[in-house]
Amino acid sequence: MALIVEKYGGTSVGDVERINHVADKVATSRESGNDMVVVVSAMSGETNRLLELAREINCEAPARELDVLLSTGEQVTIALLSMALHRRGFDARSYTGGQVHIRTDSVHGRARILDIEDARVRNDLANGRVVVVAGFQGVDEDRNITTLGRGGSDTTAVAMAAALNADECRIYTDVDGVYTADPRIVPEARRLDRITDEEMLELASLGSKILQTRSVEFAGKYRVPLRVLSSFEESPGTLITYEEPSMEQPMISGIAYNKDEAKLTIRGIPDEPGIAYRILGPISEAHVNVDMIVQNVGADGTTDLTFTVHRNDYEKSLDILKKTAVELKARDVGGDNNIAKISVVGVGMRSHAGIATTMFQALANEGINIQMISTSEIKISVVVEDKYLELGVRTLHKAFGLENSDES
Repeated sequence: MALIVEKYGGTSVGDVERINHVADKVATSRESGNDMVVVVSAMSGETNRLLELAREINCEAPARELDVLLSTGEQVTIALLSMALHRRGFDARSYTGGQVHIRTDSVHGRARILDIEDARVRNDLANGRVVVVAGFQGVDEDRNITTLGRGGSDTTAVAMAAALNADECRIYTDVDGVYTADPRIVPEARRLDRITDEEMLELASLGSKILQTRSVEFAGKYRVPLRVLSSFEESPGTLITYEEPSMEQPMISGIAYNKDEAKLTIRGIPDEPGIAYRILGPISEAHVNVDMIVQNVGADGTTDLTFTVHRNDYEKSLDILKKTAVELKARDVGGDNNIAKISVVGVGMRSHAGIATTMFQALANEGINIQMISTSEIKISVVVEDKYLELGVRTLHKAFGLENSDES
C-alpha cells in the first residue's frame, strides 16, 4: 500500500461536475489500495471574486483580514469533495490549514510553511479515512490565518507529502505533464516522461507556468517524488525527481521563455568598489526583483551596468535609476520594455560541450540579435527583442533536436 498525496487546482474543482470527477479519481486510487491525502484549491474564479468583494468594501483592507477572507474559498471545496467521497462510500474528513496545523510565519499574503503537525492526519489514515486538506493556507504562531501566495496549494501538497514521507505527490492540472517547450508555440513539443527537480526549478523560475518555484524547491529539498498530470485525460504525466546517477540525460530537456521582462541600463558610472550596490540597492529597497545583470568596463575607466526586471516594475525602476544617475554623475540612462528572455535548460550541459555555440549559431542564422547572456551550470538564457520570441523558441527547439523521440 502506497501513501499518495494528490493536489487538484481551481480548474479541476471548478464546479460540482468537476468535483464529482475528482471524487471518482480519488475513489479509484483508494480502491486500488492507496492511502490518500487530497489537497484542493478554491473553485476556479472564487479567489478573484473574494478579492473583488474586498475591494468594494475597502480597497486598502488589512492583510490579516484579506487572508481570513481568501482562505474561505478552499474551505468550501474541501467540504464539497468530502461530501462527494462519503456519497461514494468512503470515510473522508476535511481539514483547513489551521486544523491540520500547518504552521507558517506571519507574512500575510505570502507566508512560508515552517512546520506541519501530522498526528491527526496519520491517525485518520490509520483508520482508513481519506484526508482532504485545504491548500494555500496555514496559521502563524498566534493562530492567525495566513495564505501562502501564488501557487500556494502546490506548496501545501508538497509540504504534506514531505511531512508524511509520501511515496508520491501528484499535481493535477489542466496540462498532462511537462513539455520540451510550450506546445502553443512549438506544436512538435513532446511531453517528458521524467525531469530532474533541478531542471524543473530552472524552468519554473524562467517562466514555465506548470509549477510554482516554491513547490519545486520544497520537493527538491525533501526529496519528494513529484508527478504532474492532467485532471481531464488519462496520461502517465511527467515525474519530477532528484537526479539518479544511472539516468542518461539529454543535453537539453526544455526551452523556457518569459515575455514579461524589461531592461534598464546606466552608462558612464565610476568603476569603483560598491558601485553595483549603489545602483541596485535602491531598486531592491523598492521591492523590485532584479534578474539578469551585465557589467562592462570601458577604456576610459567608467563602467556600464545593465539589468532586467519584471515589465510591471519597469517605470518605477526607471524613475529610481534616473535619480541614482544624478547622484553618480552618470553619462545617461536607458531602458527597453520590448524584450523577452529565452532559456535552454538541461542537466546534460554538465557533460556536453558546445551548447552555447549551438544556441548562438541557431539564433544568428535566423537574424536574431542577442542583447544579454546569463548562464548557470544547467541553463543558458538570452535576452532578445520580444518580436523574435516565438521564432527563437521554435529555432532552439529544432536546433537541439527536442522534437525527436530518441532525445527523451
